[in-house]
Amino acid sequence: MTVRPLFTLSFLFFFTSLLAQQQPRPTRPAKEGEVDNQEITVEKSRKIELPPANRLFNKIPSVKPSVEQRKLIYEFEDRKLTIGDPKINTPVLAPATTQADETPAYTNYVKVGAGNYSSFLGEGFVGYNALSNLALEGSLRHLSSAIGPVDGKNSAQSDTRLRLTGKYLTDAFKFQSDLGFDRNAYRFYGYSREYAARPGFNPDALKQRLNTVNFKLGIENANTENAIDYSLRTGITSLRDLFNASETDWASNFAGSLGITDNVFALIAADAYVTQRTDGPLVDNRNLFRVKPTFKYTSPLLTVTAGLNAVNETDRDANGKRPGLNNTRAFPVVDIDVAPVTNIHFFAGVDGDINRNTLRLFLTENKWLAPEVMLRNTIKSLDIYGGSKGALGGGFSYEGKLSYAKYQNFATFNNSKPDTTKFAILYDGGISRVLTISGQLAYAQKDKFRSTLKADFFRYDLNQLAEAWGRPRLAGTWTNSYILNKKLFITADLYFYEGIKNQNLVTNVTYTLKPIYDANVKIDYFLGRQVSAFVSLNNIFGQNYERYLYYKQQGLNFLGGISYSF
Repeated sequence: MTVRPLFTLSFLFFFTSLLAQQQPRPTRPAKEGEVDNQEITVEKSRKIELPPANRLFNKIPSVKPSVEQRKLIYEFEDRKLTIGDPKINTPVLAPATTQADETPAYTNYVKVGAGNYSSFLGEGFVGYNALSNLALEGSLRHLSSAIGPVDGKNSAQSDTRLRLTGKYLTDAFKFQSDLGFDRNAYRFYGYSREYAARPGFNPDALKQRLNTVNFKLGIENANTENAIDYSLRTGITSLRDLFNASETDWASNFAGSLGITDNVFALIAADAYVTQRTDGPLVDNRNLFRVKPTFKYTSPLLTVTAGLNAVNETDRDANGKRPGLNNTRAFPVVDIDVAPVTNIHFFAGVDGDINRNTLRLFLTENKWLAPEVMLRNTIKSLDIYGGSKGALGGGFSYEGKLSYAKYQNFATFNNSKPDTTKFAILYDGGISRVLTISGQLAYAQKDKFRSTLKADFFRYDLNQLAEAWGRPRLAGTWTNSYILNKKLFITADLYFYEGIKNQNLVTNVTYTLKPIYDANVKIDYFLGRQVSAFVSLNNIFGQNYERYLYYKQQGLNFLGGISYSF
C-alpha cells in the first residue's frame, strides 16, 4: 500500500492553513432574530475556554441555544443499548439542555460503588490546568459484574477504560493528543441447558476479551478571524481479541472552509483509512479514501450546500485466495435549508457514500461475533431526505425527518451455524431500500428540568435476505434530568425497541424477540462541597429481555456509591 500521497495531501492542507492565518475571514453583519451556524465543543477541562467558532462543517445549521439552553455538565448516559445501524439512524437536533448556575470548584474526583450481580464500580479523573494554555487530563474507569443473568459467573463481564489527554492552546491553533486503552471481558453465554449438561463442557471456552489501544493527534484553528478554518486529525487504533484476531486501523481526517464572499464559502473534507484485519487464515488489507468538496451559500432565509462526494475503497486478500476489490464511486451532495421564520427550519437534500465497516465497529454493535466474520463496506448509493426542525418557544424544540435510502451490502446480525451462541454478519447483496421516519421533541426549563422524547421507525425492503436480522423496526428513547436546589440531581430514561428478528439456522425457526422496555433512574446528592452520593436503578421493569437471540440481559440491577472531589 502507498502512504506517501496521504502524507503529502495532509501536509499541503496544513501548510496552506498556516499561510492563511493572517487573512481576515469574510464576515457578514448579524441581523436581529438570525440563526447562526455554530458548532459548540463541550470540553471536560474547565480552565481552557475556546472562543465560539463560526465553523461551517455542519451540514444543516443548528438552532442557536439561548441562555436557558446551556450545556448540561452532568453525564447521565451510564448504560445504553446498541441498536440499529449508526449509519442508518438519522441525525437529529441536539436536545435543549440546562446547567447549574455555578460549576463545582473541584474538577478532580474519585468514585467507588457496588451493587447486585456482585457489581463493582471504580472511577477517577485528574486534570492539570495550572497553565493558561496547557491542560493534561487522565481518567480511569472499571465496571464489572462477577455474576450475570445466566449461570452465574458464566455470564460475568467487565469493562476497563483508561484515557490520557493533552491539550495545548495558542491564539492561532489548538493541539490535542489522546491515548486510550479499553479492555472488555465477557463470555458467550447464549447456550442451552442441554449444551451445558454435556460431558466435557468447559466454561473457560466461553471467554472472550477485547483489548483496544488508540493514539490520536489533532490540530485545529482557534482564531475565528482567519479566512481559512481547518481541522486535521490522525490516529492509529489496534484491536486484539482472546483468539488472536486483530485489526489495525490508521485514520486521518481533514475538514476546512474558505470564505469567498460574505455569503459564499468553499468547504473541503478528506478522509483516509488504512486498515488490516487478521483472523486465523484471513489477512485483509482494506483501505478507503474520501474527498468531499462543496460550496455553501448562506443567508438569513436560505442555506444551500452543493458538491460531490468521491470515495475509493480497496479490499485485498494478502493470501491471494479471493479476488481483490478496487471500487471508486462519486455521489452528489445537495442540501437546502430554508428558515421562513425565526428559529424554524425546513430542509431537504440528497447524498450518498460508502460506509466503512470494520471489525471494531461491528463489535461495538454486537460483541458476540463469530471468528472470521466477513467484512464488507456498505454502499449508500442514494439517500433522499427532508424535514423540519427548530425552536417553538417556551423551552420546546423539535425535529422531524423522513429519509429514503438505497444500500448495497446492507449488514445484519444473525446467529451462526452450527454454533448459535455466536453471530455472523449477513449482507444483502442486492439493492436494499430503507425508509426511516424520525421525530424528536425536547423541553428545557431554564436550570431545572430537561426532557427529550425521540422515536425512529424503520421499514426494510431487502433484495436477498428474508429479514433485516437483528435490526429494530421501532426504536424510542425518553430521557429526563432534574436539578433540585443545586444539590439533588435526578436523571431518568426509558428505552423501547420492537420488531427485532433472528433465525436459528440449525432448526430454521425464526423468532420475533419480545419488545424491549428498559427504564433507568440515577440520583446524585451532594453531601458537601467535595462529597456526593449516588444510586442508580437499571432495568426497573426487571425484564430479562434479549437484544440478540439467546442473550438475556440482567434484570433489575442497582449500583450505589460515593464520590469525592478534590
